[in-house]
Amino acid sequence: MLLFILTSLQLHAEPTPYPSFQDLVDRTEAGGTLVPPPGTYAGPVRISDPITIDGRGSVTIDAGGKGSVITLETDGATLKNLRLTNSGESHNTIDAGVQVRGNFNVIKDNLIDNTLFGVDLQQSKNNIVRGNRISSKPLELGVRGDAIRLWYSFDNKITDNVIRNSRDTVVWYSRDNLIARNDARGGRYSLHFMYAQYNEVVDNHYEDNSVGIFIMYSDGVHIKNNYIAHATGATGMGIGFKETSDVVVTGNRVLYCATGLYLDVSPFQPDSINRIEDNLIAYSGVGVMFLNDWTGNHLVGNSFKGNITQVAVSGGGKTANRNLWRANYWDDYEGFDIDRDQVGDKPYELFSYADRIWMDVPAARFFKGSPVLEVIDFLERLAPFTQPNMLVRDEQPRMSTAAAARTTETRAAVSTIEVDGSEKSASPPAEAEQAFDAYKALRESLGR
Repeated sequence: MLLFILTSLQLHAEPTPYPSFQDLVDRTEAGGTLVPPPGTYAGPVRISDPITIDGRGSVTIDAGGKGSVITLETDGATLKNLRLTNSGESHNTIDAGVQVRGNFNVIKDNLIDNTLFGVDLQQSKNNIVRGNRISSKPLELGVRGDAIRLWYSFDNKITDNVIRNSRDTVVWYSRDNLIARNDARGGRYSLHFMYAQYNEVVDNHYEDNSVGIFIMYSDGVHIKNNYIAHATGATGMGIGFKETSDVVVTGNRVLYCATGLYLDVSPFQPDSINRIEDNLIAYSGVGVMFLNDWTGNHLVGNSFKGNITQVAVSGGGKTANRNLWRANYWDDYEGFDIDRDQVGDKPYELFSYADRIWMDVPAARFFKGSPVLEVIDFLERLAPFTQPNMLVRDEQPRMSTAAAARTTETRAAVSTIEVDGSEKSASPPAEAEQAFDAYKALRESLGR
């Protein structure tokens, strides 16, 4: 009986609280280094002096389900080799592993798990977020927090982080940031820009997310040498553009996505150009999707391979040929290279026949690939009873992916020509020289 009473008391006793990590921080002088003894400590923690905290891989800070684990309200602090866990669940207060509200801080080599948001930077400059492993709370995808969030933050470096099962990495109203060599999987947007100019995205690995990279109202972004795969689902896309201008997309591999590239009223700024060069867009449902009949994109030296549909124009648009298509490799090219110069002897031309149905009527996409539509499409191509639309014409199709890649090595000569000692933009195809009212086309594509 006595043993039963003692056991019951032990089961109902309050757990021993972890020692306060805030006490250790408060006893550390500005500019000092804190190396806590191994163990688990209680958060939340607020840091207001430039100190270095090194957990050496054996220190856990547990916020107890309340607020953010650590809030940095200082410049020049370093957090490394810590485990930060068990934040609160409030989106209003952005409960996170680390909230950064200062400049020149370093957050590196930490394990951040079971936190709503991972690392949140607000109005913060010149911070480094490197080599962290970040995951969110086990919630529905839409209500998880973002792995890394930048809001009105400039000149930060977000590199070499491993992200699993969070929601997004978002860059809002932020410019001149470097996002490089991160690995994100199991989320919604691998990377999402909103009103964020002049950021650089290099050598990231984005896989099994709903969307790879989406750029909205964000000009001057450079996207280079990224691997983006398995962005599937009804809205899945590798790289998407929404009213975005002066973007450079080069050297990327976009594979196994519902849509490889998605362009919506881009570029948006007058007389601007989006340069899409030397990318592999392969094994996707649609290689390149234009939401409307738009212009201003230069697609040079890309390889289109194994896509069910190479190029499509939705929303009532009839062609994508107002853009510049040159020296791309098309695996469905039906031509020869008699002189063996690795350039096709005739242009690559892509027409739309009965597949126009699912482009014009989104609900019909459900039947894409069905026997009925395939038979209608075959008959249309065999003996057209309507005038097909030319979607794309590439005057110099390359005969291999290697030949297309070599084209971009001399893309300066392709995109500019020298006349009388001055450089001018290369002329677009003849179709692009015709008078074109962009806003009229937009209104028509929106059914107005």
